[in-house]
Amino acid sequence: MTLSVTNTLTGEREDFEPQRDDDVLLYVCGLTVSDDAHLGHARLWMHADIMHRWLDHEGYTVHHVENFTDVNEKIAARIDEDDLGDDESDVAEHFIGDVIRDMRGLNLKRAEVYPRVTEHIPEIIDLIETLIDRGHAYESNGSVYFDVSTYDDYGKLSNQKVEELEAQGEESERSEKRNPTDFALWKAGPVTPETAAEHRNPDLEPLTDPCGQTWESPWGEGRPGWHIECSAMSMTHLDETIDIHVGGRDLVFPHHENEIAQSEAATGQQFANYWLHVGLLQTDGDKMSSSLGNFFYVDDALSEFGPDVIRTFYLSTAYGSEQTYSEETIAEAEERWERLERAYESAVEACDSPDARTKVEAEGLRETLDSFRETFTVAMNDDFNVREAMAELLGLASAVNRHLEDADEYDYRALHEAIELFEEFGGDVFGLSFGDGAEGGDVTIANDLVQLILDVREQEREAGNYERADDLRDDLDALGVEVEDSADGATFRFE
Repeated sequence: MTLSVTNTLTGEREDFEPQRDDDVLLYVCGLTVSDDAHLGHARLWMHADIMHRWLDHEGYTVHHVENFTDVNEKIAARIDEDDLGDDESDVAEHFIGDVIRDMRGLNLKRAEVYPRVTEHIPEIIDLIETLIDRGHAYESNGSVYFDVSTYDDYGKLSNQKVEELEAQGEESERSEKRNPTDFALWKAGPVTPETAAEHRNPDLEPLTDPCGQTWESPWGEGRPGWHIECSAMSMTHLDETIDIHVGGRDLVFPHHENEIAQSEAATGQQFANYWLHVGLLQTDGDKMSSSLGNFFYVDDALSEFGPDVIRTFYLSTAYGSEQTYSEETIAEAEERWERLERAYESAVEACDSPDARTKVEAEGLRETLDSFRETFTVAMNDDFNVREAMAELLGLASAVNRHLEDADEYDYRALHEAIELFEEFGGDVFGLSFGDGAEGGDVTIANDLVQLILDVREQEREAGNYERADDLRDDLDALGVEVEDSADGATFRFE
């Protein structure tokens, strides 16, 4: 069965056909790093990860690019807050480190590259100049705006008409624009104290001076607009036309609509062939959001539940549907994961026991095994329907348990095959921790253990035991942990 997906661009279910037979160009709209990630952000990551894993399983080479937005008024508004740093780049760097920690803790496959806006200013400027040259953008008081009226297909993703749209951007921009719906590609100057105040914690001292990073451009010193960055980065690292663009449903308008307009106006090519949008995570009847304060940080959730429970929670609902987080839904996920884990471990134990026999045939288990690969594949090819695929995996667990409960002697061949299916589909495809099939292990614990060793090392240095401190650093290096000392203390990374 061919993979079919629901394409937001057409509103239709379509067979997936990449531009190149065996390669898939996948772009995921990443996080604006103005805060730690919460479970709403992680829902997008997890479903993008499952898409990546399933395409891998089906034999494609996946070129996965996921950006970090490290230039934004929300980031600048957190300057001098707690220990986040005294400039925008410090704040962004702090949260990028936390996001990477959370991604690894959730056992996400690594993207091919994680580009940052600050690394792509030349490409952004080049793209804006192309749009000006082609009559789709104009300069005004040192800022540059995309002229929506010059792009006939504007609104095709969100199914809106230009004349019915409300004005875009900050109110201070309105007087500079030809049309209220035009959007900023380049913003003159730094972030003003007034703009920063809109996003700053009111309990903190306000910022009194302009802030944020700026760059020289043909239109003067300034900063890139929000939407232009994804077009520039996807074209730089993938192509002018990509196969799949993934993002949260709340980004359809204006972000993704504007991406399409500026990209296609610049290149004359379709920007993305398939737009897949992940439904929002709800809690207490509202979407989980930092601004609403109804969120659960990923790091806290990993500490409380572990990656397998969190992944099992997300796997209960198809990516395109809304999902609700509550004590009840996370408890259900815990119960499902425990069922899967117990069935796998019981199968391993039985398979390795003297009661596992060559000529015993468990009819019911073998019937489940005969159909499992096909039914799981049908579910995943049905628009990555993880809900149905998870039901098949739970069915496999039930079949294993029934055999082990009913038999005095075990069907070795069937149990061996069941173990391999758990590891292939539960481990490789779903990213759960079944045997050697899981990639990540508990990265959170590994990080904590390394930090504990570094704390001991620092105590040794303070006590003047420098040779012992050096030995600890050498021991970490031998284990593949690179330690860097600075005035702010020791940091580390896994090589």
